Amino acid sequence: MRSHSLQCLGPNGFHRIAYTEWGDPGAGHVVVCAPGLTRNARDFDFLAQRLARRCRVICMDVAGRGRSDWLPNKSDYGFDLYQSESAALIARATAPAHRPLFAWLQRLLPAPAARVDWVGTSMGGIIGMLLASQPGSPIRRLVLNDLGATVPWSALARLKGFVRRHEPYSDLRAVARHVKEVYAGFGPLTDSQWRHLTRHSVTRQKDGRYRLAYDPSIEASLWNGADLDMPIGPELVRGINLWRRWDAIRAPTLILRGADSDVLPRDVAREMLGRGPKARLVEFPGVGHAPALMGSDQIAAVESFLLG
Repeated sequence: MRSHSLQCLGPNGFHRIAYTEWGDPGAGHVVVCAPGLTRNARDFDFLAQRLARRCRVICMDVAGRGRSDWLPNKSDYGFDLYQSESAALIARATAPAHRPLFAWLQRLLPAPAARVDWVGTSMGGIIGMLLASQPGSPIRRLVLNDLGATVPWSALARLKGFVRRHEPYSDLRAVARHVKEVYAGFGPLTDSQWRHLTRHSVTRQKDGRYRLAYDPSIEASLWNGADLDMPIGPELVRGINLWRRWDAIRAPTLILRGADSDVLPRDVAREMLGRGPKARLVEFPGVGHAPALMGSDQIAAVESFLLG
């Protein structure tokens, strides 16, 4: 694993986006992974290790999360900015590698187009859906991890409630209790996997205490973006409406769903199979929101879809 960062421009200046990179830097197949609302790039370590055998994997910390900068103007958090960051990251990832010895040949021959796939968990899935629905999108295959074209208001309220819980913790045992409570929907994980989530869910302060590795102001960003449609009519009752974007996607798509998920209800998932890209659906019993992409069955489903 290699750690990098990228300067991105927002409405009120530049900010730094951090990301991890796995696999051959010159690989022509790039998989970009984007995490959920309060999560970060290290959630994808287990998946990235497997995919890196055959492609280059880039896992991003969206602004305000992980090692990326917190924005001074909190109103800048939103899907317009997240799409812009993602586009800049894709541009860097697909730029031809510069090899001085063959520079003259590179100028003569057209650079092969890199293949870009997207894996998005929850909020990262919304970013992927918005990008894949854009005209001329570079995304060739799309994986939506427990995110649908309708997000119920009740699930959204629950997620926002967790964001506000941002008191510092005295030690990692207290962090571990918090992580297991808030992310119980990830399903049955091993002790090692819970320790991994705990370690990368916080940063250590100068006073020795731990704070969660995200800006609590991101809570307001879940309905902030010009590409999001405000529900009207009967759809208003259901929740956030992304159906126009879903119907515009042409890339082959895989939907992963926790069988007990409240964010992606079963009826929404079934409706998505008959519209838009005619996606494939894989459900995981005993899991809520969202599959952690750490277990062998979940990793195998993604690997088969992207690399099979």
